[in-house]
Amino acid sequence: MKVRQPIVTVLGHVDHGKTLLLDKIRGTTIAEKEAGAITQHIGATVMPIDLIEKIAGKLMKQYGFDVSFPGLLFIDTPGHAAFTSLRERGGSIADLAVLIVDITQGFQPQTIEAINILKTFKTPFIVAANKLDLIQGWESKEGEFSENLKNQKGDMETIIDEKIYTIVGKLHTHGFQSERFDRCEDFSKQVPIVPISAKTGEGLPELLMLLTGLSQKFLEKKLSIDENGPGKGTILEVKEETGLGKTIDVILYSGVLKVNDKVVLGGKNAVIETKVRALLIPKPLQEIRGNTADKFLNVKEIHAAAGIKIAAPNLENALAGSPILVEKGIEEKAAIEKEIASVKKETDTIGPVLKADTLGSLEALIVLLRTEAKLKPKKADVGEVTRRDVMEAMAEKEQDELKAVIFAFNVKIEESATAEAKKQGIPIFAGNVVYSLMEEYTAWIKQQQEEKKKKSLARLTLPVKLRFMQGHTFRHTKPAIIGMKVLEGKLRSGIKVFNEKGNPIGKVSAVQVQGKSIDQAVKGQEVAVSIDKGVVGRNLEENKVVYSYIPPRQFPELAEMENYFNIEEQELIEEIKELERKMSKEKEES
Repeated sequence: MKVRQPIVTVLGHVDHGKTLLLDKIRGTTIAEKEAGAITQHIGATVMPIDLIEKIAGKLMKQYGFDVSFPGLLFIDTPGHAAFTSLRERGGSIADLAVLIVDITQGFQPQTIEAINILKTFKTPFIVAANKLDLIQGWESKEGEFSENLKNQKGDMETIIDEKIYTIVGKLHTHGFQSERFDRCEDFSKQVPIVPISAKTGEGLPELLMLLTGLSQKFLEKKLSIDENGPGKGTILEVKEETGLGKTIDVILYSGVLKVNDKVVLGGKNAVIETKVRALLIPKPLQEIRGNTADKFLNVKEIHAAAGIKIAAPNLENALAGSPILVEKGIEEKAAIEKEIASVKKETDTIGPVLKADTLGSLEALIVLLRTEAKLKPKKADVGEVTRRDVMEAMAEKEQDELKAVIFAFNVKIEESATAEAKKQGIPIFAGNVVYSLMEEYTAWIKQQQEEKKKKSLARLTLPVKLRFMQGHTFRHTKPAIIGMKVLEGKLRSGIKVFNEKGNPIGKVSAVQVQGKSIDQAVKGQEVAVSIDKGVVGRNLEENKVVYSYIPPRQFPELAEMENYFNIEEQELIEEIKELERKMSKEKEES
C-alpha cells in the first residue's frame, strides 16, 4: 500500500484571490531550481513534501505534525465547476478544500454557495482569510503570519480579530464552529481560519502546514491506496486539442493507468468503453511553444494521485464529472451506469427541469435546490437546454405552475428552447451561481404570488367606508351623483353599497375626480360618485356614512389576504361583517 498525496481544491467568491493563491503556490515552487521543484500535471500542480518542509517545517514541528505522504496535489482550475467535477459516489475525491474569503469584504454570494457545496460533498476545509495587505495600517510581507503579527504597530491584532470573528459568526450560521488557526482547540471540530495575503505570500507557511498536517492526522486511511491496482479517476474536463482530437483531463486518485488499458467512463447517452491511445503530461513550462500537441509529453503509465490527459477513440460524448475506471470485467461498467443513474433522473415528482454542465454540478444543484428551495426535480440531466426540456416543463404547468420552470447551470440554451419558453411562459433561470439562481427563483415566486393576489383582489369587493359630504349633491337620482369622502379603505366602481342602518342603496357606476373617471379612490380622497339606485333624501343623506357590501362568501378569502390590508382596513372588514350579520338576522326575525 502507498500513501498518496492529498488532493486540494480552492473555492471562493470571484475576485477573492483563488487564482492568485494558486499562482503564488506555483510561483514559489517553479522558482525553486533545486530538489523539490514543481511537477506540472494536467489540471493540477504537485508541491513536493521537501519543499513544503522548507517553507513550513518549523511550524509542522511546532504543531507536532510528522508527514509521510509525498506532497500536495493542488487542482489548478479554481472554482465550483472544477470542484463539483471531482466527485465519487455522492462525495468528492478532493480530500481538502481551501475556502478563500476576502477579509475586507467577508461573505459574498459565491462564498455561501461554496460552503453549501462543501457541505453537500462532506469535504473538510480551511478558510484562508485573504488580502491582509489591503487592511489599512497592516504591514504585509512574505513569510509566517504569526511572526509578522508580532511586529505590527498599534492595535492591529484587535483589528484583524474583529474581521476574523465576523467570518466566525458567518460560518456559525451555516453550522460550522471555527477559530483563528492558532487558537483552535480541536481541529476535528473547528474550521481553522488562516489570515493570508496571496499577493505577498504572507500566511502561506501556516496554510501549507495545516493542509499537510491535518491530511496526515485525519485522512491517512483515505490516502492509503494500492499503487498498482486498477486505475480509478474522475473526468475534470472534456477538451478538443489540435492534433489530438477530443481528449479528457482526468484526476487519477487510485491505482495505475497505462497506455492500451481498456477503460469505461460516463457518456451523455450511455457508458463509453474505449482503449487508452495516449497518456499525456505537460512539458516544463519554459518549453511550451508551437501547436497544442507540442505542449505534452507522452508517458507509458501514471500512478495516483495525478492529473493526466487521455487521448482515446469515442470521447465525443464523454461526461465531465463522471468516473473513469480501468475495465477488468463487467463490474466497472455496471458501477458507472449505477453512478450516473443516481444523479441523472426522470421522476414522477412534480418539479422543475434541471440542466447542468457536469455530473457533479448537477448533483450539487439537486442537493442545493432540495435544501434551499424544498424542490425535487422532475428531470435532471447534463447538457444544454433544449426545446424538449421546455415541453417537459410545460407538462408540469397544470399541476403546479410555480414548479414548471427550468434551471440551467453553466450551460447553453438552444434558440428554439428560448423561443418556446417565451411562447409557453416557462421561466428559465440561467447562470453559473446556484445561490443567484435561488434568489432569482424566490423573487419570481414572490412576483407570481403578488400577481395572483392582485387578480384575486380584482374580483373581490374591497372594504370601504364613505361619508356623503354636505352640500355636495350634483344629481338627486337616476343615478344619484354626490360628493363623498373616503374615510377608510379603497373605493372602486362596480361595488354595491349600503347605509349604516343596513339598507341597500345601489351599485357604484362611476367614480370621478374633477370630471375624470378613476379606477380607485383611497383614504382621504374626495370624489364624485354615481350610484344607480341612490335617491338623495331617501336612502342617501348628507353627513351619513355608507359602506361597501361584501358578499358573505368573500370574507374567508379576504381573511386569507389579510397581509394586503392595514390594521384599519382589517378592522373595517370586521365592522362590515358585523353590520351584515345584524342585517341578515333582522331579516330572518321579520
